[in-house]
Amino acid sequence: MTLALRPALPADVEIIQAQRDAMFLDMGSPAERVAQAHAASLKWFREALAGGSFSGVLAEQGGQVVGGAGVIWQSLPPSPRSLPVTRAYLLNVYVQPSARGQGLARRMLQHLLAECARRGVETVSLHASEAGRSVYEGLGFTPTNELRLTLGETP
Repeated sequence: MTLALRPALPADVEIIQAQRDAMFLDMGSPAERVAQAHAASLKWFREALAGGSFSGVLAEQGGQVVGGAGVIWQSLPPSPRSLPVTRAYLLNVYVQPSARGQGLARRMLQHLLAECARRGVETVSLHASEAGRSVYEGLGFTPTNELRLTLGETP
């Protein structure tokens, strides 16, 4: 079957959110917590996609969406590591189980990285699951010194 990549459109927010929910469940997040985040996340993606602060790519096979990935366009002050003010944060890289093992995640990421390059982005970051780490490292991503503090009650 032919595989095609296409831009995510505002009408695709339900698909994007369903993939995001499935991704978190695959990574072991509690189903109750995923459900609690669903509506607010759906609203965020609807607004961000319409406003241009989020872009996505969807993979279709036989007319069905089988994968997706996205990027948040961040505006941050210039630094010695990145003079341009636009940086990219990749997220929601998901391929449904029946389509895994065909290099689809890599193709979607290459597509988004090409868009980053077109926009003059120098710094691209993401948080990797163990399942995706080898794909990201194969594209040149390296671990950084980022630290995290979680405030409030979050499992």
